[in-house]
Amino acid sequence: MVRERRFALLLAARTISVLGSGFAPIALTFGVLALPGARATTLSAVLAAQALPMVAFLLLGGVVADRMPRHRVMTAAESVNAAAHLCLAAMMLTKWAPLPPLLVASAVSGIAGAMLFPALTGIIRDVVPPGRLHSANALLGMGTNVSKMAGLVLSGGAVVLIGSGWVLMTSGVMFAVAAVLITMLRGTPGRGSPGGAYSVLADLRAGWREFVSRQWLWVAVAQFSILMMAVQAAYGVLGPLVARQHMGGAPAWSAVLAGEAVGMTIGVVLALRLRPRRPVMVATLLTLPTAAPYVLLGVGAPLWSIVSGALVAGVCFDIYGVLWNTTVQREIPGESLSRVSSYDSLGSLMLGPLGMLLAGPLAVTVGAQPALIGCGAMVVLVSMLAVLFPGVRELRVPDVRAVPARS
Repeated sequence: MVRERRFALLLAARTISVLGSGFAPIALTFGVLALPGARATTLSAVLAAQALPMVAFLLLGGVVADRMPRHRVMTAAESVNAAAHLCLAAMMLTKWAPLPPLLVASAVSGIAGAMLFPALTGIIRDVVPPGRLHSANALLGMGTNVSKMAGLVLSGGAVVLIGSGWVLMTSGVMFAVAAVLITMLRGTPGRGSPGGAYSVLADLRAGWREFVSRQWLWVAVAQFSILMMAVQAAYGVLGPLVARQHMGGAPAWSAVLAGEAVGMTIGVVLALRLRPRRPVMVATLLTLPTAAPYVLLGVGAPLWSIVSGALVAGVCFDIYGVLWNTTVQREIPGESLSRVSSYDSLGSLMLGPLGMLLAGPLAVTVGAQPALIGCGAMVVLVSMLAVLFPGVRELRVPDVRAVPARS
């Protein structure tokens, strides 16, 4: 597949963009924490300012990506994200970083993400034949996970050596390069409405009907929404606080995130071969072990064991992602795919900002480590509940030979 020009361009663009995304979180997190007077609540506010607009604009992003050529939507989103990160870099480098501009730049980055992700889900269907979706998702996962691992491995040391500002600038340049590559990915169709009519609300209603008509879809999204609330609290705020207080700061936290990235790379290799007949049930069960790193952080386990737990979580998350994306791309009609993806993303991410907003106060009132144990318990409970629904357990992969290709 990598010999096919359009898929190769998409793979290269996503690999470079995710490399930038691997650099950015640690640089932003520890850059904010290093600001004079910054506290846990300051970090919560900055991260929430990025996450909230992403949630708020996801549905609009789905409508836009189902109407316009998806490569153009992705190009614009990567360009805006590049500008936002360059602004954050400038504030860190000049030491002029009052909270309002930090919040604005973070919000702009979140809006760019809201435009990008629904288009990304749909564009894979535009450039890959239906029978090769599983392999395409796995290869995209492999490229992006290797990049994420490299970014996370290098970012902790880079923050120490050259500072958060220069690391954020590097991320911005990478997003700009990704935008240029996606510009070359021509030929993805724009769709529009029958008869030329245009109604955002009508488009959203049609996407909602597709979404709620499938129990496996809305149950898994609801489960993942609660799971992501725990993940955002743990990885966005509570984990870095514990790393700073007890583990030596950015290098140790970078090792934890790199462990997860290594696991995700291993997960891609396994996902290429793992093709279960009940993909949603298997994917849901795979979320149970992802609680491990939060519990280990909460009980004060040694760094090597936390990294190992993160590695296991990474394996599970990546297999989950390949199974989930392939199922959604196979089961949802192409003309509605980005809108359904936007509901998927909205549901999955909408509680993430709440997790980050609550994490700071929880760290102050009950302590970061007990809060992390609570995050792990929440992941286990909601995953077990999701498997009780028959739609999750019973959805099966159809015989590909019997399924006509959808446009």
